[in-house]
Amino acid sequence: MRAMDTAPTWDDGDVPYLVAAVVAAAAALAGWLARPIAPDPDERRELTEAVNAVDRELAANLELTTMFDQTKQAVTLENGEFARYSAILAQYAAPAAAAVAELYDRMSLAEMAMERRGPANSLRPEDRLLIEGWEGDAREAQRFLRESLQARPVRGWAALSARLYGRFARR
Repeated sequence: MRAMDTAPTWDDGDVPYLVAAVVAAAAALAGWLARPIAPDPDERRELTEAVNAVDRELAANLELTTMFDQTKQAVTLENGEFARYSAILAQYAAPAAAAVAELYDRMSLAEMAMERRGPANSLRPEDRLLIEGWEGDAREAQRFLRESLQARPVRGWAALSARLYGRFARR
């Protein structure tokens, strides 16, 4: 009669099953929240449009620097597409956007280096290094941009935290 009047204890075998059920439910919830998050099609379209536009602009700028190498006539590099799409890139492809923004910040230095010419259109070594460095960084920025389009769905703990953050951020 005493066994019926007392609460369950660890010794009678009921509590471990309850704890196991709670742990299993928590693991199932965490697994459900950590499932992959597919990219939003509208965001993906916006990012693709932005990456393609800035990639074309960088390709045109690289063509202009090639013309400068051949003719030694200073060129003005394009920056309109980056200005147009910089917010989208920063939102959806932050690492690539940072590299491209740094490159565009140095664009005027490269243009000024092209304008400084010595006798017989010669370039100072430091100006040549600056221009060639900008060209190399532009090619690297193009690679970063193109790689940002190949992003995989967010999964695991990143998906779990994104779902929880999104849920509580709306309140």
